[in-house]
Amino acid sequence: MSDAKTVPVLTIDGPSGSGKGTISALVAERLGWHLLDSGALYRAVGYAAGAEGLDLSDAEAIARCAETTRIRFVAAGKGHPARVMVNGHDATDELRTETAGAAASAIAAIPAVRLALVQMQLGFRKAPGLVADGRDMGTVIFPEAAFKVFLTASAAERAKRRYKQLKDKGLAVTLGNLLREIEARDERDASRAVAPLRAADDAITIDTTGLSIDTVVAKVFAIVRP
Repeated sequence: MSDAKTVPVLTIDGPSGSGKGTISALVAERLGWHLLDSGALYRAVGYAAGAEGLDLSDAEAIARCAETTRIRFVAAGKGHPARVMVNGHDATDELRTETAGAAASAIAAIPAVRLALVQMQLGFRKAPGLVADGRDMGTVIFPEAAFKVFLTASAAERAKRRYKQLKDKGLAVTLGNLLREIEARDERDASRAVAPLRAADDAITIDTTGLSIDTVVAKVFAIVRP
């Protein structure tokens, strides 16, 4: 563990739709660092719980599920996000649905679930460095990280991005419903008792509203490599 503590970490936190997943993957690729998509861990547990027919409000059962679920990231080639294996099944596509996102948000409020996933997340810290993407990376999981970024964007902008993503996949969605879901999730994530969504005191906040992906990547990269 002492060796791991010397490995540099860049945390990128922010609300759903702020672009942190895309930005984190691109920055990690450019730096040649490992990537932790912490949201995928919660989505994976939510997916596993659904597969077992568990009630998401049953904190004890969900915590047990978090402890026993096997989650593995498999590289999918340059420029492509890693595939996520859950209990031996490639659940990548299922984890990107709004249902999986809502389940992740719900179970993330359970203290025992967060505790079960802490060690798993810390285990991603390996040389030469780690880009950690999530909601509490800079405040809870890696509070001592040398580099911290908090990405944000207006709810309307985030809804538009999500709308385009889902329409491109051929899914029937409405912008109004997506905006309401994002606003409800923001409220839930920011008001939960355990590790609420907020920028770390020493994080640099970047509002990505109206900015291109390349512009945001450059801003984040400049923080790590001035």
